Amino acid sequence: MSEQKAFELKVDTNNVAWLSIDVPNEKMNTLQAAFADEMTEIFAQLEESKGSIKGMVVHSLKPDNFIAGADVRMLDACQSAEEAQALATKGQEMFQTLSDLPFPVVAAIHGPCLGGGLELALACDYRVCTDSEKTRLGLPEVQLGLLPGSGGTQRLPRLIGLLPSLDLILTGKQLRAKKAKKLGVVDSSVPQSVLLDVALSFVEKGKKRAKAKSSMKETLMAKNQLGRKVIFEQAAKKTNEKTRGNYPAADAILDVIRHGLENGMTKGLAYEAKRFGELVMTSESKALRSIFFATTEMKKEHGSDAEPKQVGRVNVLGGGLMGAGISHVSVAKAKVPVRIKDVSNDGVLNALKYNYKLFDKQRKRRILSKAQLQNKMMQLSGGIDFTSFEHSDLVIEAVFEDLALKQAMVKDVETHAKAETIFATNTSSLPIGQIAEQAERPENVVGLHYFSPAEKMPLVEVIPHETTSDETISTVVEFARKQGKTPIVVKDCAGFYVNRILAPYMNEAAQVLMGNEPIEHLDSALLNFGFPVGPITLLDEVGVDIGAKIIPILVNELGERFKGPDVFDTLLNDDRKGRKSGKGFYTYKGKKKEVDKSVYKLLSLTPEQKASENDIAMRCVLPMLNEAVRCLDEGIIRSPRDGDIGAIFGIGFPPFLGGPFRYMDSIGIDTLVETMNSYAEKYGDRFAPCDGLLTRAGIGKGFYS
Repeated sequence: MSEQKAFELKVDTNNVAWLSIDVPNEKMNTLQAAFADEMTEIFAQLEESKGSIKGMVVHSLKPDNFIAGADVRMLDACQSAEEAQALATKGQEMFQTLSDLPFPVVAAIHGPCLGGGLELALACDYRVCTDSEKTRLGLPEVQLGLLPGSGGTQRLPRLIGLLPSLDLILTGKQLRAKKAKKLGVVDSSVPQSVLLDVALSFVEKGKKRAKAKSSMKETLMAKNQLGRKVIFEQAAKKTNEKTRGNYPAADAILDVIRHGLENGMTKGLAYEAKRFGELVMTSESKALRSIFFATTEMKKEHGSDAEPKQVGRVNVLGGGLMGAGISHVSVAKAKVPVRIKDVSNDGVLNALKYNYKLFDKQRKRRILSKAQLQNKMMQLSGGIDFTSFEHSDLVIEAVFEDLALKQAMVKDVETHAKAETIFATNTSSLPIGQIAEQAERPENVVGLHYFSPAEKMPLVEVIPHETTSDETISTVVEFARKQGKTPIVVKDCAGFYVNRILAPYMNEAAQVLMGNEPIEHLDSALLNFGFPVGPITLLDEVGVDIGAKIIPILVNELGERFKGPDVFDTLLNDDRKGRKSGKGFYTYKGKKKEVDKSVYKLLSLTPEQKASENDIAMRCVLPMLNEAVRCLDEGIIRSPRDGDIGAIFGIGFPPFLGGPFRYMDSIGIDTLVETMNSYAEKYGDRFAPCDGLLTRAGIGKGFYS
């Protein structure tokens, strides 16, 4: 029996070659170094009969994907930049041979066509894709701290123009079929049923020379050396505002594209491979790849060994922002009907309006048609009573942080729903065991902690209490995943994981502020460290009132180390809840926000910039690291991997550092303990390294080693 190959060539009776891709034993097609030999054989076959072949169609035999990119595992096996560079050069040579074939080559694309998959398609003369929702085209390498290494940085700008290709390659965004056609990435977008027929019709058109599709103004600018310089300078400035110098891949992308446009394709490709090799070996890319591997691994887990139940209908308790956001991801992503219950019809109406606004935004961007929008809204209903609860498989509660109220909700749901209905509480700090204390069926009660805004934030904490059943755990893990979330299972304890590590970080930011450091300086220090927003901005976004509720619960349950400066009451008495009330530490007018200088007077502060950005950042981050280690050692999180993913997806811990545990490993536990001790001497005992760090330092053991 012959070994199954990923690539197979067939020539039909009309002398059209069909190159099919079907990577054996894999759900998705990914490109691997080993395939180069297969392609060499195929090129040899084509060479033999090139005089008779009219053209070739490249297509996938997988039902729902073209090529999802190169296999990232290849890069982890590289021991040096030169090895990684050689991989890129091999890919470039393979695609160049494809591009140089004397007859027209058409890529017929259905499903994801990403990274190396799109680079292969770009080497073809034409690209035809399906108009399916599954079809996505993009070069997402930047999200792994890399650049497209098989010709993408050189071919895309020559095909669609400089500005749109910079936008695609620097962000890693994925295009839907309609947008790909508009930009000129594909030549045609058609129903799946006629994909191969249309691809065949392109063979008749003959060989095509790549010609940039761009506006007159952009063509003039990009061809003119001065104009090109302006484009690159603006792109570099905009990129640096976002990356703050923490992501070397972004600078390398600009550098490589510029080099190729100024020195020609051949030199551009050589430089692309060289810079690709260098990026593969950076700590930033290794950290970002570790996140990719972790999330891929987590997709296969259910949080328990039990088989998850199907969730066909969902009820949401509470029509506030969280309830509205949760109902949205349940309808939009998990595709289940949702009924919202609130104490008032106004609450239900607000949640429905919130959903309509989000769907309408998609309609305006032509992601949804008007009919699809109406169809989505028909999946949502609501009221002030328990109608339809007897049909519900899952009730998600998003009411106020009040123990008695949440216990009452459990009782109501047990009265009105069927015996097997799961009750998931979206509490941010109350122990689930307490919420389930009076439940008749505590095995059905579980925590499902979303982050605000629920339709955007990717993490969900799944919190079983002592008697939650395995089936309940696996069902909500699976459902959260269908909602487009990354779930981590954490132990039932005040603050769970994310809020528990966030609290010391926020408390220390408040200490720095009370030491008279200006608000902008404080926020800027943590932005430059790599967080998406500064801690003071974050407090305003989450809400000062929420902080005021969570901190006392943590102090009560976990001790005095969670006590921060006493500022909440002062702020709340002045009606400073943050963005939602129009003012907190900042004032908000539409999208404009600026520091409210009067807050200094309110807190009896005289702002003066004294501390360095690095000192401020370390003061805020070290207590968070300490608490993360305690959470691991107490079994709050199941592994350093879950702790890293929770911190990155839950609070935006800098992804290029790989999460708190990878970051501690990269510093070295010994060095970290020394740093913490020096900060403890300078700023107080709250910086003293916890026992878990001291033990690991003593035996020279890291978290992943």
